[in-house]
Amino acid sequence: MSETKEMTTTENTEAQKAPEKEPEKKPEKAPEKKPEKKKKKGRKRRIIRRIIWLIVILAILGGIGYLVYNKLRADYKVTYDPYTATTGSISNSLSFTGSMQLINSATYTASSETKVREINVSVGDKVKDGAKLIRLSDGTSIEAEFDGTVSAVNVAKGDEVKAEDSLITVADFDHMKVSVRVGESNISSVSVGQDCKVTVSSAGASFDAKIDEINYAEYTGNNVAYYTATVYVDTSATENIWPGMQATVTVTLEEAQDVTMLKNEALSTARDNTAFVYKENASGEMEQVEVTVGVSNGNYVEIKSGVTSGETVYKVAEKEEQASGLAGLFSGLFGNTQVNRPGGGSGFPGGGSGGSMPDFGSGNMPNFSGGFPGGGSGGSGGSRNSNGGGSRGN
Repeated sequence: MSETKEMTTTENTEAQKAPEKEPEKKPEKAPEKKPEKKKKKGRKRRIIRRIIWLIVILAILGGIGYLVYNKLRADYKVTYDPYTATTGSISNSLSFTGSMQLINSATYTASSETKVREINVSVGDKVKDGAKLIRLSDGTSIEAEFDGTVSAVNVAKGDEVKAEDSLITVADFDHMKVSVRVGESNISSVSVGQDCKVTVSSAGASFDAKIDEINYAEYTGNNVAYYTATVYVDTSATENIWPGMQATVTVTLEEAQDVTMLKNEALSTARDNTAFVYKENASGEMEQVEVTVGVSNGNYVEIKSGVTSGETVYKVAEKEEQASGLAGLFSGLFGNTQVNRPGGGSGFPGGGSGGSMPDFGSGNMPNFSGGFPGGGSGGSGGSRNSNGGGSRGN
């Protein structure tokens, strides 16, 4: 028992004396790091993929934009029509319509029951005032009361007639009149003694005359008043002018002779109501040029400044109906224009087409053989437009 105890004590003592060994620590492994090269390659691949997708998207959008742009350009073109200034005379006038009427006409009748003893004239004979026309058996002589033409003989020699029977008619076809209605809006522009021209289109004749009478006291019409103006016309130098023929009375208000003029439709109007035209400059672009206008007859207008005779100017033609507001924006930005030139040529100023042929939609070239509506000289038949389309009505 004692030995065992002693051993135990000894062992404990030795155990106390022996230093305790610490457990061996395993070296900590550093966290594994991915190689730098792998990181860079992965990032580069992502960037490339993004760039590729961006390029694809941009290409798709660009293709759509190109198609839309071409469609809009095809649908919206600014076309300029040409007009050439000429030299001539132009007037602003009022025109009124009426009919030719007799001033002097007389039908002679028997004053009592009697017999025709003698007839001295035939139908168509011209007679003077006081000429003896018919003699009756009761001693009565029928005489002309004015210069005129025998228009009817209603009896024959030896006929028996009763009182009031018609014998003969004389009319003055050399001096006639035209009565026209003048509306209240124009009556202040018409006055007695004013020069006018009377035209009988069916006879191809015209006469210089004056306004002889205006009846202000009597008028016709309900909402608008019309007054009667009368013009006396000497027709003695012209044959075949008869009562009832339609006649036009033209009163000239303004007149300009040997001046530069353009068709009215060649002019454009700015926001401040000034007139302007387009001219093509040396680089082929259209420039807006202000013009001063004078007398206009509704068809042609006098150009006092801004355009010279023989010069060609342009005006924007009507826009195509299918053009949208966005198409108009494209046209303004890219200048898709076409110029119809005199003589059948055409050009595209402003760089809109880049020098290439325009897009005509169907792929076929247009037929220019018929010329351009509204183009040409702008006044081949208007060198003298005193009676042109300037009528302002009655």
